[in-house]
Amino acid sequence: MLGLVPFILAVLAGATSAQTVTYQAESAALTGVTVGTSVSGYTGTGYVEGFDTSGDEIKFTVTSTSQGLYDLKIIYNGPYGDKYTTVVLNGAGGGQVFLPATTTWVTVSAGQVLLNAGSNTIQIQNNWGWYLIDAITLTPSTPRGPHQISTTPVNANANSDAKALLKYLGSIYGNHILSGQQDQASLDWVTNNVGKTPAVIGLDLMDYTDSRTSRGASSTDVDKAIAFAARGGIVTFCWHWGAPVGLYDTAEQRWWSGFYTAATDFNVATALADTTNANYTLLVHDIDTIAVQLKKLEAAGVPVLFRPLHEAEGKWFWWGAQGPEPCKKLWNLVYDRLTNYHGIKNLLWIWNSVAADWYPGDSTVDIVSADTYTQGDHGPISATYNSLLTLVNDKKIIAATEIGSIMDPTQLQLYQADWVYFCIWSGDFISGGTWNSLDLLKSVYNNDYVLNLDRIQGWKNPTSTSTTTTASRTTTTSSRTTTPVTTTTSSRTTTTSSRTTTPSTTTTTTTTPRTSTTTTRSTTTSSTTTTRTTTTSAAPTATAVRWGQCGGINWTGPTACESPYVCTVLNPYYFQCL
Repeated sequence: MLGLVPFILAVLAGATSAQTVTYQAESAALTGVTVGTSVSGYTGTGYVEGFDTSGDEIKFTVTSTSQGLYDLKIIYNGPYGDKYTTVVLNGAGGGQVFLPATTTWVTVSAGQVLLNAGSNTIQIQNNWGWYLIDAITLTPSTPRGPHQISTTPVNANANSDAKALLKYLGSIYGNHILSGQQDQASLDWVTNNVGKTPAVIGLDLMDYTDSRTSRGASSTDVDKAIAFAARGGIVTFCWHWGAPVGLYDTAEQRWWSGFYTAATDFNVATALADTTNANYTLLVHDIDTIAVQLKKLEAAGVPVLFRPLHEAEGKWFWWGAQGPEPCKKLWNLVYDRLTNYHGIKNLLWIWNSVAADWYPGDSTVDIVSADTYTQGDHGPISATYNSLLTLVNDKKIIAATEIGSIMDPTQLQLYQADWVYFCIWSGDFISGGTWNSLDLLKSVYNNDYVLNLDRIQGWKNPTSTSTTTTASRTTTTSSRTTTPVTTTTSSRTTTTSSRTTTPSTTTTTTTTPRTSTTTTRSTTTSSTTTTRTTTTSAAPTATAVRWGQCGGINWTGPTACESPYVCTVLNPYYFQCL
C-alpha cells in the first residue's frame, strides 16, 4: 500500500540546529509485509512485520529541497535473534545493517544517506528477515572537525619503523586513502592491468604453524613482505590461524579449513581456562612460532600492520566461537606473548570487529577496522565507519582491511568516511570483473584522493609537506559540499557474517588462484599453490566449482555445483559447493 504524502526536508545547509524527522513504516509502501500491532511499545499506529522472503521490503519516499547528508536510524524490535537488514538509497547499491537481538523497541544507526534535491527513496529490504520495523529517522549530519587520533603506538617499546608508520598514517588520515591488495599474485594483476601498484600488500601467516606445516603446508609470504617493503610499500598481515589440534579433516571439513569453527572441535574457552592444560600450551607454541616470522620482518626493517583474530564477532572462526570474553582473553595473550615475552617492536595492532562487547580495549589496539563484502555497492561503507568511530571515540585510526567492492573516492569524501586504507580480497574479487570492473578500478586508482605505491615513496622519512600528525579535513571539505553524487547508497555495516574464507582445495603443487564469488573468498595456501597466474579470472559459469558460492539472498550466479560437489548451506548463512 502507498502511505502518507512524502515528507519534505528543508533543514539542509545553513540550518542552525539539527531537526530529526520520523517516517513511520506502516505509512510507507509495503511489499510482501504487513502492519502489526500485537507487540506493544511502537510509535505511530503500528509496525511492519513479515520479513521472511526475498523481495519483502518497505519503501519510504523522501523529498529534499536540496542535496544533503543525513544520519539514518532504524527503530526496530528483534525478538528472533541477531539479524541483518539491507538499506538501499535511490535503488543503488544495498548495504547491510546489523540488528542485534532485542525484545524491546530500540534505535540503531544505519549510517548516512546523501539525499538528492527532489524525490528520494529509502528501501528496507528483507536480507536475513524475521524482525519488526517501527520507523526510520533522518537527521542532518553534523560536519566533523579534526580527528582526535593517537599516533603513538600502544607498545611503549615500539621501534622507529612502527612509530614512523603510525605517524605517516595519521598524517594522511582524512585527506587520502591508501590503495591495498591482498595476495602477491593479485597485486601483480593490478599492476599489469590497472597500471598502478597498490601502496599496501595484504599477506597471511596461515601456513607457518604446526597444524598446517605438519600436513605439508609452507609459505613464502614473509619473504614477499620484505621484498615489497624494499620497494617502499606498506605491509599488513592477517592470520588464518588453524586450530592447533582437533581438526576434523573429513570430506566435508578438510584440514585446510581448520580456522573455521565448523572444521574443528577446539574450544578456545576451555583452552584458556588455565595455563597448565595441553591446549593452552599448544596456543602458546603457535604464537611462539609466529614470533619467529615477525622477528624476521623486524630484522629487515619492516613494520607490520598486524591483524590477528580477525572477524571474531562473526563466530565462524574458532577464536570467536565461544563469544567475546574468551576471544579478548586470547587477544591479550597474543599481545602479551609477542610484545612482552618476545619483545617484538615492529607491530601495529589492528582490531577487526565492530561490536563494543568484543573490543579488547584501547591499551592493546593501534588501529580499528572492519571487513565488508557487498557486491555492487561501491559506496563509502559509512555505517560501519561511523560505528568504529563511536567504538573508539575517534581516538584510533580506522581501516577497511578487507573489501569486496572498491569504494568510490568521491563518496568517501562526501560521506566523511575517512578509511585510511582499503585492501581488496584476492582472486575474482579483484580480477574477475564481477565485483569490480576494470574501468572502475582504473578510475579509482587514478583518483587524486587515492595514494598508490608511487606516491608514498619515502614515507618513513617524509618531507616537510607531509609530516603533520594531526588529521585535518581541510583538503576534502570543499569536495564534500560541492561535488555532485553519481551513485548513492544508504548505509553499510560489516558483512562478515555473510561470507567465508576458503582455502585451496587441492594438494597439487601448481595451481591458479581459487575462484571466489559474492560471499565466498579464497585463501590459497602456499603449500598447495607455489605458482600462480596473474591473468584475469574467467567469469562465473553456469556450474559453480568446488568452494564456489551457489546460493543466497539476491544471488544471481550458478546454483548447481560441478560433480561430485553439492550446494551446502553452512552457518553463518552462506552457500558453498562442498
